[in-house]
Amino acid sequence: MMFETIGVIVQFLPVIFILFVANLAQKLREEEQPYLALAALAYAMVAVIHAALALLGVMALLGPLSLGTQMEEIVPVQSWAWLGWGMLLPSLAGLALLAKPVRRQVARLTNLDADNPLHAVSGSMSMFIPVYLSVTLGIGLDNLSMELAARAEKTGQPPVTIGFLWAQTALFLLIALIGVGWLTRLSLRKALDRLNIVKPSGREIVIAIGWAFAMVPTVMLLEAGARAVGLGIDADVETLTEQLIGPLFQSPWGIISIGLAAGIGEEALFRGAMQPRFGLIVTSLLFALVHSNYGITLATVVVFLLGMMLGWLRIRYNTSTAMIAHAVYNSTLALIAVTAAQFLNNQ
Repeated sequence: MMFETIGVIVQFLPVIFILFVANLAQKLREEEQPYLALAALAYAMVAVIHAALALLGVMALLGPLSLGTQMEEIVPVQSWAWLGWGMLLPSLAGLALLAKPVRRQVARLTNLDADNPLHAVSGSMSMFIPVYLSVTLGIGLDNLSMELAARAEKTGQPPVTIGFLWAQTALFLLIALIGVGWLTRLSLRKALDRLNIVKPSGREIVIAIGWAFAMVPTVMLLEAGARAVGLGIDADVETLTEQLIGPLFQSPWGIISIGLAAGIGEEALFRGAMQPRFGLIVTSLLFALVHSNYGITLATVVVFLLGMMLGWLRIRYNTSTAMIAHAVYNSTLALIAVTAAQFLNNQ
């Protein structure tokens, strides 16, 4: 998994660098110094990425005439329409968000500052999330599942290891810290304060655990009700999710890591960094969409509702409380899944 880990790091490096440059521009702006050159550099880097994605989207819409042979060598495509339009439209939206008149309209609905270079690139780069989801849907969950199975058989390693999981978490945390101004405008202590990552009180820990334990049966009842009316979890979603995180269930540290890694990384980025600027609903929607292995299914709705509840905990208490609740929720679900599997195997 070393190459996969390096691949994820390389994938996130441009985002980290763009946020760093945008923060430098915002620092100069706050100091009333010339900042437009740095801001333009950050905008240009984001625009190049979006333009490249939009071009790939157009090529995908042409299907086998342009990308067919090359894509089939990597992984089969289930829907060229999802792949094409799903890359093109969000990328065009991302380019539009770099224009100040568009940002001014968006600022009316969010806490984004239309004149802030950091907010400009953050808003634009948020469109990477629907692109990521659309690529997953275009390839198809079943195709991804088969590809992961073939790769695991070839390498003898699971798609996601504990090391890979924590490397991704570290990158999420780094993006959150750099994004709010660490190393440019804020010290580490002030960056953590901006993320609202604080030492939780005993009462907050109890509240977080209580909310987690309340969310678990709520979600299970929701899924049971959906199955009763024929809207159960998609089989491809279950298969892909099992391939991605199922191997982690085989050890106590894996189960704990599933909870802690998501609690730390995802909460720092979504609830800590993004929610104060994008708002509760938009952040929860982006949080749901980034879980592309669920496609657009009942599981996506569940993750959205989870994001809303975690977002409320962030507003009412702090990000640390949301982190604990998320970690306990994930680990509890993993433990229930392992226990149920063992029970069924013993029958």
